[in-house]
Amino acid sequence: MTAPLDFPTADDPYRHSPSTSNLADILERILDKGIVIAGDVKIDLLDIELLTIRLRLFISSVETAKKAGIDWWETDPALSSRAAERALAQENEELRSRVAELEDREDVPARSAPSRART
Repeated sequence: MTAPLDFPTADDPYRHSPSTSNLADILERILDKGIVIAGDVKIDLLDIELLTIRLRLFISSVETAKKAGIDWWETDPALSSRAAERALAQENEELRSRVAELEDREDVPARSAPSRART
């Protein structure tokens, strides 16, 4: 009787046993723990640095990223409607304060309510 081919035998001690992890397990582990990939690309010409690109990639789940202190997607107006509303409200307030400052000057008449012409 011979041993199954999947397991190492005395005749072939260096044969690897089958891995019990599949792609889903590996992905779950990466998202749970997180993985960082870092690299630099530098272009020099005659010992003069022309270009340096620093790449940092952090792959994880949202929960793991928050534990690491990363939550930029919550404050980026392009990715979050709440952040966009906050940015618009802040810009509106800044513009109102600038208009009020201009109206407070003596040489500028106060703004009146816009009139609408009826046709």
